[in-house]
Amino acid sequence: MEISTEVSESRVRQTRAAAERYRWSGSERDEAWRRRERGEAFPDSPEMLAARTARLIQRNGLPVEAALEATRTDALDQPQMYERILGVAKDLQSWSFLPRGARAARTVARICVAENGREIPIGTGFLVSPRLLLTNHHVLPDATAAASVIVEFDAQVTVDNTPDVSRRFVLAPEVFFAADSTLDFALVLVRPDADGRQAGDTFGWNRLSVQTGKLVIGEPVNIIGHPSGRLKEISIRENRLEARLDEFLHYQTDTEPGNSGSPVYNDQWEVTALHHSGVPRTDDQGRILRRDGQPWREGDGDDAVDWVSNEGVRISVILKHLAALPLDEARRAYLTEMGPESGLGAVTVPPPAPPMDERPAAEPGTLATTPRAGLPAAPGAFGGSRHVVFLHGRGQEEGVPEVLRRNWAAGLNGGLTRAGLPTIEPADVCFPYYAHRLLQAMRPVEALPHPPRGAVEAVAPAPGSTRRLYEQLIVEAAGRAGLPGAGPGSAEGLGDSVRRGLNWLADTTDLDRLFIAAVFADVAAYLDDQEVREAVLGCVLGEMPRTGRLVLVSHSLGTVVAMDLLTRLDPAVEVELLVTAGSPLGLDGVHRRLLTGGPRRPGRVTRWFNAWCPIDPVALGCPLGDRWTDGPEEVAVANPVGQAHDIDEYLAHPEVAQPIGAALHAAAPVAGAGAAAYGGATP
Repeated sequence: MEISTEVSESRVRQTRAAAERYRWSGSERDEAWRRRERGEAFPDSPEMLAARTARLIQRNGLPVEAALEATRTDALDQPQMYERILGVAKDLQSWSFLPRGARAARTVARICVAENGREIPIGTGFLVSPRLLLTNHHVLPDATAAASVIVEFDAQVTVDNTPDVSRRFVLAPEVFFAADSTLDFALVLVRPDADGRQAGDTFGWNRLSVQTGKLVIGEPVNIIGHPSGRLKEISIRENRLEARLDEFLHYQTDTEPGNSGSPVYNDQWEVTALHHSGVPRTDDQGRILRRDGQPWREGDGDDAVDWVSNEGVRISVILKHLAALPLDEARRAYLTEMGPESGLGAVTVPPPAPPMDERPAAEPGTLATTPRAGLPAAPGAFGGSRHVVFLHGRGQEEGVPEVLRRNWAAGLNGGLTRAGLPTIEPADVCFPYYAHRLLQAMRPVEALPHPPRGAVEAVAPAPGSTRRLYEQLIVEAAGRAGLPGAGPGSAEGLGDSVRRGLNWLADTTDLDRLFIAAVFADVAAYLDDQEVREAVLGCVLGEMPRTGRLVLVSHSLGTVVAMDLLTRLDPAVEVELLVTAGSPLGLDGVHRRLLTGGPRRPGRVTRWFNAWCPIDPVALGCPLGDRWTDGPEEVAVANPVGQAHDIDEYLAHPEVAQPIGAALHAAAPVAGAGAAAYGGATP
């Protein structure tokens, strides 16, 4: 059977199932309608209204000032307060609604199959990681079907309404393919393009969340797809969620066949569902009806159907299904790329790796999960005489270096695109990887990779000088964040001050206490324990270039390592640009323990640029210019609440990416015999 015919028949089966669900969920929908008639704009449960309101405010979906203005004049009970805030969020959209929608639209692709000498559009799909595409099971029912299709990005018109130049990719289901007919989803790996570039590095990808609170009944939904195989179209705003079932959502919006596999967004452009079917009107016998009231028959065409609603699969349900699949480590690693909010966990890290020349080659298309010292840049990258190095922070002990480097590059490419500058290839970046060396060098109590949930004490250093420094750093950071009476000299004991400090930092930044404690524990261990410091520096130095011009981009603990590293680099290396992001270098307890001996700008750095976020608990000592002699150029950025410390969020800001892009594309000397030599390689 031809794939297009199989897709058509499968879509009819899904349509009938959606119609049946629509019939038996009629009582909930009718109750929502009655509540709307009584004046309730969002006829949902108080619990869902509360969860939605909290998510909006915490993630900057609605300015706190607007929420306060909406509720300050009247005495409101909680449901009324939530309704008022949600009404403001529905009616008022910031200017970023449109560019964020345009960014989301780039992740959406048309899926076509070649049959009888022509390409037939069969559905829509969208990226949910740098290289995973989500669509419907009835669009890609099996790996054989997935291997025969073309995925076409930028199949759309330009701002001048002329056809854009599309980019075509093929899929690799033999490497990763997961699907379920009941939930009607298929998740498949996208092969890189001819230059080895991942689709997500060019078009971005949607960060899926397993959490609730993304949508309530009565709220608008927005859908981007390829109806009837046409160039990309969007349905926005004048649509609403009608009913929420255990596994599906019903909503009013305009879609057509070909929208199958489209993302269903809320107004903050978070994916709430995977669109998979229209809902037709049916008679008492369950027969699909035409618009003239007569039973629909095969051959009548989709335009003849009397459509009454649409149905999508809840994205949280799909994520929970994926989390329960019995996958091997290599395939589980692909799911990990979908990000922490997906709830899909991390890859388990095996024991320390053997030397590079003793490792077996990875199977084509798979991810290596063995920890490595790092990744060199591709030979000749940036002309061979200029080198870009990403220096990561803490908490990467379970990371896969290839994935980490790609995520950094994806964030930077987003910022470069917004700044109007050319993007980079992840493989052109040197990525030293020291996380496992840090863990090996720290004492067992300090190096627990999986402390019990909420057990902050488990990540604290053992009693001694490192423990004292750890506590001092937390108290100092909390004081800079505005905690009243914070400081070792307060009336309470230092232990009480540390607990208060962690609670204050967590409450004011919306980051987990355990995460904050772990960051400061690693910083303290690096600064206080010479064995730890030497292990990390030795690991990084082994991957650094020995000659040429250097652009060093560092994050979190990596900014501290970078400052020390500048005292050890080969004299033949010229540091054109140092970027520090989410850095603790402004804390007195940090900068006075650096190898430089204090807050003094390294003399060998031509340009230093620092980016910080006011709600990043690690960067609360910023701006650095107040304490550093001849300090850096600086910019404060607004990262999302809950992601304030994320490096990809920092790099996605055009004002952060701009100096990096400017340095990369400045005139460089002609590469000669002194081109880069990495990690012991012979020039």
